[in-house]
Amino acid sequence: MESDTILPAFAAWFDLAGLAVFAASGALAAARRAQTLVTLLFFALITGVGGGTMRDLLIGAPVFWIVDSRASTVCLGVGLLIWVTPERWWRGQALDWFDAVGLAAYAVYGAAKAIGYGVPPVPAFVMGVVTGCVGGIIRDVLANEPSILMRPELYVTAAALAAALYVGLTYVALPGWAAAMIAASAGFALRAAAIHWQIHLPAYRGRR
Repeated sequence: MESDTILPAFAAWFDLAGLAVFAASGALAAARRAQTLVTLLFFALITGVGGGTMRDLLIGAPVFWIVDSRASTVCLGVGLLIWVTPERWWRGQALDWFDAVGLAAYAVYGAAKAIGYGVPPVPAFVMGVVTGCVGGIIRDVLANEPSILMRPELYVTAAALAAALYVGLTYVALPGWAAAMIAASAGFALRAAAIHWQIHLPAYRGRR
């Protein structure tokens, strides 16, 4: 969705995927609580742009959805689509799967944009995690759900895997599109496995 010439050609597709599926996850969070259209659209927008906004502020880039109206248009359009479709289409784990796709795509995109702005490898990796996770964290807080950070699910870990792989593969000179596909697929696979098999990280047990 962004026109920055410093970004690789594949980036627009990852940006679009992250925006759309995170917006859908936000809209579904509101829909499950029988909220109004205005609330549903707000959830779609804030979930879609939250992580990218934090990233852009930190790396000194123009905030993407302020300078490109297509970003907010996609988020609001997805929210409206959720509003007009039957509830039965979104039952079960739809929210989790939408979130998994967005997490992987946005973690890769965030790392790619940070690298494009000259951010060194380790901070670029962190920016990928921020981009992938912050929107979901904001959604959970607004929906009065326990933040994903406070649950032992493999969520931030999946974003970290995707971002780290992209940064690492890029710095060994793998083409950007190939690094992005491998990294996003790995991040999604880890999150999907965690959803399907209920895989959790071990919790702190205190001093034994």
